[in-house]
Amino acid sequence: MAEIDERLYSVVPVREIVCEKGAAGLRAVEKRVISEISLKIFINGTEYASLLCLNQLTEELALGFLYSEGVIDRREDVASIAYNERLFAVSIRLAPGKSVERCESLRSVTSGCGKCFTYINPLKDDKYLSVASTERFELNSILRSMGEFERRSQLFREVGGAHSVLFLHDQFPVFNEDIGRHNCFDKIAGVLLRSDKMHLVEKGILFVSGRVSSEIITKVIRLGVPVLVSRATPTAAAVALAVKYNVTLLGYVRSAGGYVYSGEERLAMGESGELWEKG
Repeated sequence: MAEIDERLYSVVPVREIVCEKGAAGLRAVEKRVISEISLKIFINGTEYASLLCLNQLTEELALGFLYSEGVIDRREDVASIAYNERLFAVSIRLAPGKSVERCESLRSVTSGCGKCFTYINPLKDDKYLSVASTERFELNSILRSMGEFERRSQLFREVGGAHSVLFLHDQFPVFNEDIGRHNCFDKIAGVLLRSDKMHLVEKGILFVSGRVSSEIITKVIRLGVPVLVSRATPTAAAVALAVKYNVTLLGYVRSAGGYVYSGEERLAMGESGELWEKG
C-alpha cells in the first residue's frame, strides 16, 4: 500500500484515554491529524476566493471551483494556470474575452459546506440545466460499487477527517479526497476539464461519502452527471433540486440497500432491464 502524502497530515503529541480494569487514565502518544491550507485563487492578478482544503490537486480544485461558479465553461477559457506552494496560491489568467463579473466579489469558503453561495444564482441560472441523460444504470452494480467505494479511502482509514468522491465511468474513473465534500466535487470537475473528459459525464455516476446539501447538488447539476449516490442523507432542499433538475439521487446507500429520492426511471435491475417493486 502506498504511503500517504506527508503534506496531507501533521503528527502531533496527544494524550490517549485508556481504560484498564474499570479505571480511566491518560498516556502520551503521537497521532496523525489531517492538514488544511487556505488556498487563494487569483484571476488576472486579483484575489477571487479563498478555499480551505487539502494541499492536493490544487490547480484542479481551482479550475473546478471556477467551473461550478460559472466563471468558466471549458478548458479553453483558461489561458494559463500555476500553483505557488509557498504562498498556497493558484494564479489563473483567463482567455481573451473572458472576465469575472463585477458582482462577483472575494469569497471565503469553509471546509464544512457551512457557507453556501452556489445555490443556483439567478444571474447564472442558464449555467444550471436539467440533466438530459437518458442512460440507465443497473441498481445491483451501483450497490456493489458503493461497497468498493467505502473501502477505498486510505486517508480516512489511517488519518481521518476526510471526505471522498468517486466519478465512476469505465473509461475514466476519478477518485479524490478532501476535508470538504464540496472541494471533492470541484476537483472532479477540474480533473475532467483538464483531461478533456467532460463529455463522459452523461454516462457517469458520482459517489460521495457524506451528506448531500443544496450546495452539493448544484455542483452535480452544473456538471450534468445523471446519478448521485451518497452514503448519508440528502437535505430537503437537495431533494427538491434533484427533482427539478432531473438528477437521480440515492441516499443512505450501503452494499445491501438504500433509498431513492428522485429519478428512479434511470435505475434498472436484472437482465430485463426493469426494476421490480415490492409492497
